[in-house]
Amino acid sequence: QVQLVESGGGLVQPGGSLRLSCAASGSIFSIYAMGWYRQAPGKQRELVATITSGGSTNYATSVKGRFTISRDNAKNTVYLQMNSLKPEDTAVYYCNVKPIPTQTYWGQGTQVTVSS
Repeated sequence: QVQLVESGGGLVQPGGSLRLSCAASGSIFSIYAMGWYRQAPGKQRELVATITSGGSTNYATSVKGRFTISRDNAKNTVYLQMNSLKPEDTAVYYCNVKPIPTQTYWGQGTQVTVSS
């Protein structure tokens, strides 16, 4: 079993920055991919960014150039640096971990609110 602990959400003004963290623990030998998804009220959960064990990244078009995903393989931790935040970035952000491509674990979610 894998446990995920997220941190770093909160309230920030438009144009501000936040950094999310997600630490994975439990029965993990290696992690194929880690990532972040988000779900705004009344909308479906959507991909924000992913990163593989080799460092390959993928971003949603709406966050390219503003968000940066990174990971510390030794700590089984993934980060999401969010800059130039906009009100439309407001959502619950969920950490996603795939120890192997066909196995998925989700974090409990952390609220990010961008408002003046």
